Amino acid sequence: MDSKEKSFLSILDKHLSKFFEDHHGDFPESGLHKRIVSEIEYLLISNTLKASMYNQSKAAKILGLNRNTLRKKIKELSIKV
Repeated sequence: MDSKEKSFLSILDKHLSKFFEDHHGDFPESGLHKRIVSEIEYLLISNTLKASMYNQSKAAKILGLNRNTLRKKIKELSIKV
């Protein structure tokens, strides 16, 4: 893991800690895992598409996904291309 990945994880950890602190001891609504994974996946895919100038083959390679899997996720997450 390089320093940029560590930095990303540190930022994510900080925000998740704040998220739970903001609930003041109460628990967030059920389904947190699915919500967070979906939101992260949306941002990851949409930003990768933008960085690859919306070339889905290139974005799929960067993400380590099959192009058909990427297309399916784009549809599931309602990402505009």
